[in-house]
Amino acid sequence: MKRVKTTSDHRIFQKRSGRYAVQDKNKRFLHGDDKTKVLLEAGLVAVPEPKPKAEEAGAEEGSAS
Repeated sequence: MKRVKTTSDHRIFQKRSGRYAVQDKNKRFLHGDDKTKVLLEAGLVAVPEPKPKAEEAGAEEGSAS
């Protein structure tokens, strides 16, 4: 793993697969919402915007036929 960013509270690594790993100052890896929050603050990931409901309804009707 390659170290991407270091702060006073966290270390962020990038794996060979391109995904990220976040380690806290006690050298424990973070998971789930905690990891996502740290990566968002660092600017390494972006939150995808939800699709409009009109498109979802149209897609469901088309697949039901």
